[in-house]
Amino acid sequence: MLDLFADAKPWQEPLASGAVILRRFAFDCAPSLLQAIAAIARQSPFRQMVTPGGYTMSVALTNCGELGWTTDARGYRYSRIDPVSGQPWPAMPQAFMQLARDAAREAGFPDFAPDACLVNRYEPGSRLSLHQDRNERDFGAPIVSVSLGMPAMFLFGGDDRADRAARVPLFHGDVVVWGGVDRLRFHGVMPLKDLPHPRLGSRRINFTIRKAG
Repeated sequence: MLDLFADAKPWQEPLASGAVILRRFAFDCAPSLLQAIAAIARQSPFRQMVTPGGYTMSVALTNCGELGWTTDARGYRYSRIDPVSGQPWPAMPQAFMQLARDAAREAGFPDFAPDACLVNRYEPGSRLSLHQDRNERDFGAPIVSVSLGMPAMFLFGGDDRADRAARVPLFHGDVVVWGGVDRLRFHGVMPLKDLPHPRLGSRRINFTIRKAG
């Protein structure tokens, strides 16, 4: 499945009125994105954070940009300082910024000006429970989510946690954008199956770019 559409051009698949999958949108630039992620991790290493309820997340994460998302016993929040290094988060790479703006424009959200990027690293069995992205100050800007490495089953739910979630397979180079009336939809990722990727092996990297401040 990873190389089923190896020669295909990017195409769109609508998810909702304000949400779309941009298939293979980041495929060609994936090598430069992975190089940038490696540089980010050297400055702010991946770590498994603990939620306010004491749960250790199965997904390892780091951040780049003016603001970084973090969680601990005090709650979920954005911070300008990496709590591990005590230094500002790494700057957002220009390749991330350009990809996010291009993807947002393609999805119908022009003038996207992101200031935060959460980078998640999944391994087999890692999952992300259904949740809303509510820690940002302005819900008017979309979320741009980029998938690299192993495939994942993305869950795209409704405005309430109990709403039935659509199951959407995501592959290396796919980008999902949601905003507008769909900005606060619940979403998550099912436990990752071990389907090694030719470049990343048994890992999936997902980074979500947003306007947080």
